[in-house]
Amino acid sequence: MARAVMGGLGLPAPRDATPPEPDRLAIAEAESAEVDAAAPQLRLGLGPRTATAVLIQQQGNRRLWRAPGGVVVATDGPRVVATSGLPTLITATRFDGPDPLDNPVDLLGQSAEARRLVDLSGAGRDPASMRFGLAFDCRLRAARTEEEGVVLVEERCRVPGLSPVVNSFWADEASGRVTHAEQWVGTGLPRMVLVFPN
Repeated sequence: MARAVMGGLGLPAPRDATPPEPDRLAIAEAESAEVDAAAPQLRLGLGPRTATAVLIQQQGNRRLWRAPGGVVVATDGPRVVATSGLPTLITATRFDGPDPLDNPVDLLGQSAEARRLVDLSGAGRDPASMRFGLAFDCRLRAARTEEEGVVLVEERCRVPGLSPVVNSFWADEASGRVTHAEQWVGTGLPRMVLVFPN
């Protein structure tokens, strides 16, 4: 209240005031037309916003993608394992054992279980917003879709203290490559839509 009154009077804000976090996804959406067309691109969608991120680093299956405005997404294969520039950040993901998503076509006709631990933070990295070691206990199942040659893998996860998490991955049956996905990327956010480059 005092900040609003002081700001309305043209007085400087108190020293402990922090500026509001910019809407980085809106910036990314507005500036996506300016990205380097020659670089591999990842299309991102979060709610009504869409953006294009370019590949800035790769080590094996781990890739780091950056969109204009400071939105950064780290992927391990087709899975989002870290984010930056969003209202909620995934700061780390650790797997207990192999990820069944490494071979999505192998999940046809059977299910697999997977467990991972995820660390979260608010965009301001306030210690009160940080949560460490959220355990995702997941079951993955695959089925052929109506579209010929496309397999849908659904991952349903139980996470203590959170609503159930559902992730979806569409893969080419011939190659096993995930072409697009919809994934949980933090509390209070819609699922992120990702369209992977060829």
